[in-house]
Amino acid sequence: MGAGHAHPLHLDRDSPVHRLAPEVKIVAVLLFTIVVVITPRTEFVAFAGYALLLAVVAMLARAPAGWLARRATIELPFVLLAIALPFLGHGERVEWLGMSLSVDGLYGAWNIFAKGTLGVLASLMLAASTTMRDLILGLDRLRCPQVFTQIATFMLRYLDVLADDARRMHIARLSRGYDPRFLWQVKAFAVGVGALFLRAYERGERVYLAMVSRGYTGRLPVLETTRTPVGQWVAAGALPAASAGIALATVLS
Repeated sequence: MGAGHAHPLHLDRDSPVHRLAPEVKIVAVLLFTIVVVITPRTEFVAFAGYALLLAVVAMLARAPAGWLARRATIELPFVLLAIALPFLGHGERVEWLGMSLSVDGLYGAWNIFAKGTLGVLASLMLAASTTMRDLILGLDRLRCPQVFTQIATFMLRYLDVLADDARRMHIARLSRGYDPRFLWQVKAFAVGVGALFLRAYERGERVYLAMVSRGYTGRLPVLETTRTPVGQWVAAGALPAASAGIALATVLS
C-alpha cells in the first residue's frame, strides 16, 4: 500500500500525535469514547472538559479547526434528529419563544449532539494523524480478527482500481448518449453497477488463485514486529485518563 492510497481524512503533518504508534491511538480514542458515552447527560461541565481535551489534542496534532468543522458535518442527520426530539418528546414541558418543548426531549437532544460531536471529532483526529495503512497495521497489532484486517487491506488496495473502472464505464455510457438527468435511463446505471460487481468478483477470484499459487495460507506476512515503547502508551493514555478524571470529578462533586 503506497502513498497513492492515503485516505482523504489524513493530514500530512509532523506532530507528536502523528508520531505515536497507531495501536496506542486506536486504544486511546476507544477508551475516550467509552468515557464520553457513559457520562450522564446532565453533566454539562464534564462535556466541556472533554471538548477542551480534544482542543488540546487538535493543537498538538496541528489539525485546523476549520478542517475539523467541515468534516464533522457528517453528523448532520443525527443533529436534525436531535432538533426534533424537544418537539416530539413527552412528559414535562417548558415554554420557550412561544414553543412548547419537552424537557426530556431537550436532554435527549443535548445527549445526542454532545456525545456524537465529541465522538466524531475524536475519530477525525485519529484519521487525521494516522494513514489508512497504519490504521490497519494498528488493528492487526491489537489482535483484531485476521479476516477483518485482510478484507480491509484488499479493499484499500483495490479501491482505486474499482473507482477507475467505474469512471471508464461512466465515460462509455456518456459517449453512447446516456444522460443521467432522465429517470428512464436509470436502467443503464443499474446494468453498469451489476457489471462492475461482476468485474470485482472475477478480479478477486483471480487475485486469490494467484496468492494461493504463491503460498498464501490464510494470513498475510507480518512485515513489522517491533514492540511499541511504554512511553507511547503512557502518552496516548493521557487522553482517556484525563477524561475519566473529569467524569469522576463531576459525578462526585
